[in-house]
Amino acid sequence: MISTSERRNEIGHLVLEKGRITVKDLSKMYNVSAVTIRNDLNFLREKGILCRSYGMALRGDTVSFDKAIREKEKIHEEEKKRIGKTAATYINDGDSIVIDSGTTTMEVARNIHGKKNLTVMTNAINIATELAGIPSIKLMLTGGILRETSFSLVGPQAEEILKEFYFDKVFLGVDGFDLEYGLTTPNVLEARLNRLMVERADKAIAVLDSSKFARRSLSFIVEPKDIDIIITDVNISTEYKKRIEDMGIGIVTV
Repeated sequence: MISTSERRNEIGHLVLEKGRITVKDLSKMYNVSAVTIRNDLNFLREKGILCRSYGMALRGDTVSFDKAIREKEKIHEEEKKRIGKTAATYINDGDSIVIDSGTTTMEVARNIHGKKNLTVMTNAINIATELAGIPSIKLMLTGGILRETSFSLVGPQAEEILKEFYFDKVFLGVDGFDLEYGLTTPNVLEARLNRLMVERADKAIAVLDSSKFARRSLSFIVEPKDIDIIITDVNISTEYKKRIEDMGIGIVTV
């Protein structure tokens, strides 16, 4: 029987190699209790070797955390601008749309100033500021509780007002897109609101840079099949793009 330190060293290497592994699998592999494995994983997490999720360990680069929007703005900036510009071409004059909070969705908002007779609802106060005062846009804010890290409004009030409307399209930004786990975001209230946005729109368009693929965050939004179109950058792997296409989801790379 190997020592505790040897087992923990092996587990660390396994997670780095595989990307994720469950407590159940590790318990069987080493013939120790789930409690012992959880203690091992907590030790490795404190050392910064891995991250924890319910029932499993994850390699750090496969997990998305709740970064402040000012920090996110500086990441993949050029890719987000291209994605936003392309996404705006899917908006027709006279459309009613929902724009989710986020840095990529902000780029969508920046590219719709020339559209006519739009109705736009958003839960993001920075996006509302971007669009305020444009005569051709009827702007609505969801209301709700402010999340200062993302400038987004969430909670029961935001959800209730969304239920009063149907929209042509929703433009959704996410922190993780995993073919097995679905679309995810760090905050559960944000996830609930995002899910409702998808339910109330005829077409769901996800806008995300390629670093978000094969990543997961804490809170589930919807399954990949609930998305009609994905707009991302050209750095997505050919294999991952094909797997998305095989699911019948439209994907555009820019």
